[in-house]
Amino acid sequence: MRGAAAAADRIGFARLTKMAFDGESLLPLWQELIGKATNGTATAGEGLDLSLIAQLLGQKETGLAVQDEVLALHQLFRSPCSAAEPRLRVLALAAAIDMGGNTPIEFLLENSGIELTTLYVVPGATIPDPLPEHDIAIVIASDSEECRHALAEIAKRAPSWPKPLLNPPDRVANLDRDKLHRLLDGIDGLDIPATVAVDRAQLLEVVLMAQTLSEVAEGTGFPVIIRPRGSHAGVGLAKLDDITALANYLIERREHDFFVSRFVDYCSEDGLFRKYRIVIADGKAYACHMAIADRWDIWYLNAGMAESEAKRLEEATFMHTFDFGFALRHRSALAAMIERVGLDYFMVDCAQTKSGDLLIFEADNTAVVHNMDSPELFPYKPPQMHKIFGAFAAMLQRRVVQHADRAA
Repeated sequence: MRGAAAAADRIGFARLTKMAFDGESLLPLWQELIGKATNGTATAGEGLDLSLIAQLLGQKETGLAVQDEVLALHQLFRSPCSAAEPRLRVLALAAAIDMGGNTPIEFLLENSGIELTTLYVVPGATIPDPLPEHDIAIVIASDSEECRHALAEIAKRAPSWPKPLLNPPDRVANLDRDKLHRLLDGIDGLDIPATVAVDRAQLLEVVLMAQTLSEVAEGTGFPVIIRPRGSHAGVGLAKLDDITALANYLIERREHDFFVSRFVDYCSEDGLFRKYRIVIADGKAYACHMAIADRWDIWYLNAGMAESEAKRLEEATFMHTFDFGFALRHRSALAAMIERVGLDYFMVDCAQTKSGDLLIFEADNTAVVHNMDSPELFPYKPPQMHKIFGAFAAMLQRRVVQHADRAA
């Protein structure tokens, strides 16, 4: 494809997700856009918005089908910008995947005065030549299997990219669960259990006692954490203590491929589990959130933070003391991890072991970092989120200036 088509304007991920988060009904907008799609007047941007609304309403397959139809004809989209004259133009390189598969970069730039244009790199449509106008580009596709084509295509163009290109595709690919532990292995003060890929047949061998779990899972024995390969948000995640539990799990789950990893009991002295999300921007760590619960499989939404003033007070303290508390305590492990991952922007979900090491659950470039929580209930969050957003915008500006200085 020669030349870049005009960017199609859209409502965008941030605004639509905020509407859903606040409990605002998306049905009127859904019906309006469905009407336009039916009579053939919907723009490409409205079609992509329709796809996202369907996913937010729980109709994932419908949303992805709409997205495929839209992206077959148009790949370039412009998000709302808070400034009439943007101070910077960012080109985000995305893959055709569900709404959680690309970095939700709109949240980071929503009020920054920076223009965001997103180019979807999809099968059957080459990356435009020349590229859309931009000052800096960033890969927002994830390490998921569905993104492999996009990452490969971007990698082909990366050596000749005319502007700074952040989060290069080869480094994004290192975040895959069964690669990350190898990348971070041996860092002093950091614990990351090996994630081993196993298939259903191997696990059935364990159930039938033809082999031990340790034999099929590279030395990993019970208790283990298991999940279907490619799953996210805790789908199919379970802790298995013995063969009976494994047999019952395989009855419930019909997937063919799984990830298995060593279970680490990271509960604190009070019997509660604490899980942290850390944002890394331009080599510096920032506190994003802290979830506290009486269960090991914590997500912020199942931790009951909104219902507990004591938990919120602890999270606020974590944020306020982060630089001279958590970050200082784990500074060596964090620094080594940041260097090995080598991405300009990514997130880490982690905890602390009983021995005080930094326990890594996952690192990725697509976890949601947002400012949607109630400022009345979480008054400490907006300043912290704005700090992260400011750091991200400053990184973009700094890289553009550095590139210009080198070119001069």
